[in-house]
Amino acid sequence: MPTKVEKDSITGQETTGHEWDGLKELNTPLPKWWLYVFYATILFSLVWVALYPALPFSGATGVTGWTARGALGPELEAERAAREPMLAKLREATPEQIAADPQLRAFALAGGRIAFANNCAGCHGAGGQGAPGGFPSLADDDWIFGGSFDAIQHSIRHGVRNGESEEARGIAMPRFQVDGLLTAAQVGDVAEHVLSLTGRATDQAAAGRGAPLFAEQCASCHGEKGEGNRDMGAPRLNDQVWLYGGDKASVVRSIGWSRAGVMPSWGGRLDPAVVNMLTVYVHTLGGGE
Repeated sequence: MPTKVEKDSITGQETTGHEWDGLKELNTPLPKWWLYVFYATILFSLVWVALYPALPFSGATGVTGWTARGALGPELEAERAAREPMLAKLREATPEQIAADPQLRAFALAGGRIAFANNCAGCHGAGGQGAPGGFPSLADDDWIFGGSFDAIQHSIRHGVRNGESEEARGIAMPRFQVDGLLTAAQVGDVAEHVLSLTGRATDQAAAGRGAPLFAEQCASCHGEKGEGNRDMGAPRLNDQVWLYGGDKASVVRSIGWSRAGVMPSWGGRLDPAVVNMLTVYVHTLGGGE
């Protein structure tokens, strides 16, 4: 490295003394305006750290004591106060009354859409289309527990097989093969009979053997013709709507090992007004009864 100031022969600019493969680096200082701006940003950041929360600790770390969470509180309270008169009406009204009142219905649908997205869409889908694995569609007219306002409200408020509410929907289906109620061969026969209810059996002899087994073991819940039982939460088996899949392997799995979907009890988690809004909103998704 050279020890004396060296200038570039072409530009006359001083060099830094560094050289790479015959190329020398010019010593070009930063513009003063750029340096002033840079120093100003450093000064601004120091003032900001002193005044506002900027350090990775919980709570206020600035001398002003300001936090975004603290500032949000009054805004939320003001929003709640603005909505409270309408929410009070929604708490006092029944879903039927809400649906019949244009103003309440419009508010309920808007609020119900948001509440559904926040609490229900993770399982039932953004549009209520359901999902594989026991999350029923709410966008059709096939209702496991009924599609009336009262039925939907009860399902939302108390849930399904959750152990939280004494009024939770549904009972557990026996594990016919696991519990030794049916053999593997008999489970296969019953599955063929179930498929025959929608004209899809591939083994008529097996379906015939499964018919009396179905009448003995399954008809008390699902009905003699597979029409289902809403009081027990036993879905229809004689249509093309399947909660866990309608192929034979899925039907065998349901019979032999049982299915027992769980839904939380939202009555203790959500404001009664929100439950009513959800009831009205869900009722509109699938043409509620």
